[in-house]
Amino acid sequence: MAASDFSQEAESKGFAWFLGVMGALSVVVVVVLGGYWSIEPRPFNVEEEAIVRQQEDDINDLPVGYVYANTLAHIAETLLYKPGGYITNDVGVPGVLLDNITSWEYGVLIMLRDGASALRNHLARSQSQSAEDPDLKNAEPYFYYEHNSWALPSSEAEYQKGIDALHAYMARLADPSNKNPGHFYSRADNLWQYVEIIIKRLGGVSTRLSASTDRYEAYDIKLEKSAAISQTSWMELDNVFWEARGSCWALLHILQAIKHDFVLILEDKRAMDTLNIMIHEMQNALAPITSPMILNGDGYGVFANYSLAMASYVSRANAAALDLRDVMNRG
Repeated sequence: MAASDFSQEAESKGFAWFLGVMGALSVVVVVVLGGYWSIEPRPFNVEEEAIVRQQEDDINDLPVGYVYANTLAHIAETLLYKPGGYITNDVGVPGVLLDNITSWEYGVLIMLRDGASALRNHLARSQSQSAEDPDLKNAEPYFYYEHNSWALPSSEAEYQKGIDALHAYMARLADPSNKNPGHFYSRADNLWQYVEIIIKRLGGVSTRLSASTDRYEAYDIKLEKSAAISQTSWMELDNVFWEARGSCWALLHILQAIKHDFVLILEDKRAMDTLNIMIHEMQNALAPITSPMILNGDGYGVFANYSLAMASYVSRANAAALDLRDVMNRG
């Protein structure tokens, strides 16, 4: 064989080896980056974050409602600026391969939307026929923009507009000298209306989690008998779990904000312990996961059922929410 042939063969093997190494490195980078992007954001202190914003806006004190509004804004900011950013609308790797964190994002988004709707329609209005706040009127629709839009406009761009509108409302809320100041009414009836929404959300989350087993049944009013709930597909179990986890993460912070801004009415109604139970159950639902994958064992089998464990925490929080609603609705 000629020397040139040996040279060409060596170059061919060297190029193939180079491609193999680069391919292996690319896989490692994608796996490591995907793992990093899939890490859940840690819970934050709602009062400390409000104080940080207060200092940035050069505000002397925290008016009632400021912590609640800032909590919604910071939840949205966490969605957009956590490691990897907002991943649900990614079209490239590794984001397009990460279904757990995208389910978590959707759960957070649902609770964020409910919180923003409650603020616009109930908490910032003195009565049903009062004019709605102009900034909140803008903020709420932005958070309802489709959650998986990649461009023209992107989901991130619309959610950022919602954050900016919340910040504008907060600035007016903290400035009573403004010609059109912001308002926040921490009344029992306003909280009761929002708790009604929370009850339905938690009930739905609990039902979907409990459907991880084929033995789950619920009472059907139309049929006037118990009816089996269709079992969640094994391919969707982890997605349902992570969506519930995201919902609990967002609701935990919203409840903590409610504890701060509704402290007087909660103490007057002797409902602080009830709210603390809800907060405690949300914290339990966010306990660290020690398994590399979400387990959904059957009955008393070898493996645990993570969905049922999560459902128990959510159900207890839902029961406390029912009590809170009754207390707030009591004269």
